[in-house]
Amino acid sequence: MRRPAARQLALVALAGALVSTGAAAPPPDTAAPPKVPVAAGYGGAVASVDADASAAGIAVLRAGGNAVDAAVATAAALGVTEPYSAGIGGGGYFVYYDASSRRVHTIDGRETAPASATATLFQENGVPIPFDQGQTSGRSVGVPGTPATWKNALDAWGTRPLGQLLRPAEKLARDGFTVDATFRAQTELNQDRFKDFPDTRKLFLPGGQLPVVGSTFKNPDLAATYAELARKGTGALYRGPLAQDIVRAVRTPPVDPAATRVVRSGDLTTADLSAYATKRQAPTQVAYRGLDVYSMAPSSSGGTTVGEALNILEGTDLSKLSEAQYLHRYIEASRISFADRGRWVGDPAAEQVPTRELLSQRYADTRACLIRPDRALTSPLAPGDPRHPAPCAATGQVAPTTYEGENTTHLTVADRWGNVVSYTLTIESTGGSAITVPGRGFLLNNELTDFSFAPAAPGVPDPNLPGPGKRPRSSMSPTIVLKDGRPVLAVGSPGGATIITTVLQTLLGRLDRGLPLVDAIAAPRASQRNQTTTELEPGLWNSPVRTELEALGQGFRQNPEIGAATGVERLPDGRWLAAAETTRRGGGSAMVVHPYGKP
Repeated sequence: MRRPAARQLALVALAGALVSTGAAAPPPDTAAPPKVPVAAGYGGAVASVDADASAAGIAVLRAGGNAVDAAVATAAALGVTEPYSAGIGGGGYFVYYDASSRRVHTIDGRETAPASATATLFQENGVPIPFDQGQTSGRSVGVPGTPATWKNALDAWGTRPLGQLLRPAEKLARDGFTVDATFRAQTELNQDRFKDFPDTRKLFLPGGQLPVVGSTFKNPDLAATYAELARKGTGALYRGPLAQDIVRAVRTPPVDPAATRVVRSGDLTTADLSAYATKRQAPTQVAYRGLDVYSMAPSSSGGTTVGEALNILEGTDLSKLSEAQYLHRYIEASRISFADRGRWVGDPAAEQVPTRELLSQRYADTRACLIRPDRALTSPLAPGDPRHPAPCAATGQVAPTTYEGENTTHLTVADRWGNVVSYTLTIESTGGSAITVPGRGFLLNNELTDFSFAPAAPGVPDPNLPGPGKRPRSSMSPTIVLKDGRPVLAVGSPGGATIITTVLQTLLGRLDRGLPLVDAIAAPRASQRNQTTTELEPGLWNSPVRTELEALGQGFRQNPEIGAATGVERLPDGRWLAAAETTRRGGGSAMVVHPYGKP
């Protein structure tokens, strides 16, 4: 039986009482303000990991643009300031709530494999190649989907031309942004890879040195590329000289002749680029505590896996449990839904994905009965069969969760009309493939390493093997929550497969545990992905609750940082609340158009 959401709506009112100040965008042509993780006000809101990017989105809202316009401007700026996480060389998933129709729409802008790809794309002589050799190679590069996503979104729901929305990012690339500790650390993490590619080395390791914190980082090649897209449209990336440059970099990776690194070429063609298309499709949807939770359908596994976990937890009042029992139920629901994800979710254009069945409450109830309050399950757990639900049954063969890169970025936007965007975009691993397109200023993705290099377990069906034109399975989970057709909140996060658990835990923290959104985002995280141990951030690793969970049979390993979420929330008085990380990735940036009252 579903319980009413009155208590949850009271929590929304509580957030309005807790937050009374916020950050506005700086005046034009001034430096971005320090990062502020929470802001509330009128006229719209933007939350991202970067203050320059959030300011670009707010400037669009202030000038009369809508949430879609602002999301594109914010994403383009993130391609400048977060080049190791996202950019026009990558892809992502765009979830949009249209206030006029009260409907949620999605765009699948996931990268695709070349038409020549086979299930053995990452194998040689029948043996999978080492992951790092797949990652740093032309073979890992999929057809970018980000520029096409921007065009699709603007054509359908935008109000401003692309050229206008790219101007802030173009200026940011030309004039530069201030290097922070996170940018330097991510560069250092990739230093050995970057130095083997002359164009990458020249851009990100000028003079062979790491960028200095506090210095200004400029990318004139990317500024020129944005200017070209502004003039010609995003089609310039898929046809013509820019497309040819991408293909050349993939098929003949521009490696330093003195490098000893093995860098395999890819088989991407100009025909692959010109054939690329985004997919408009229905979102996933589940009912939870009287709310409607919308997210991405496959090729992402985010919507199905978060949705199944919520359905599993629907029958338990998490608000009344101890911290240990709450985390225990959350961990077990994650474990179960990941077992099903691994068996059933892939690109629906190439695989039979039982999306509707995975999201049914009937199926979730047959899986929820596996959870015992006094004993943890053991991973890897066998999947169930959503097509033929059987109580407490685990009918399939077990398979571990395969590796998925953890560096991505997420932005959330709301406007004065009530439209909302939740948008996750990526180039996969931190630094992508490490290949910078010569003269173009952006890194290419290594998204195809999200495919399984070989079946996850011998004899177990794997829906995520490579194939011609296929989209690799993703965990990106941009999510929008509605109550009676109106937005309550929107959230999302980077983090590879940990995206799913981050979004799930943030939703539970806000809707069940009563945390204000910024605190639900900041809370220490646990991530169980049908693996033998659950990852814990230090805040839980060093907590007495870990001992209580270990007494139930839970096993743990440390992860210093999981995800970097952002969100927006509609407050009862009509204001928007924007929230971002307080410390992860150096903290995020939340801004609103009018923090001190209605205009």
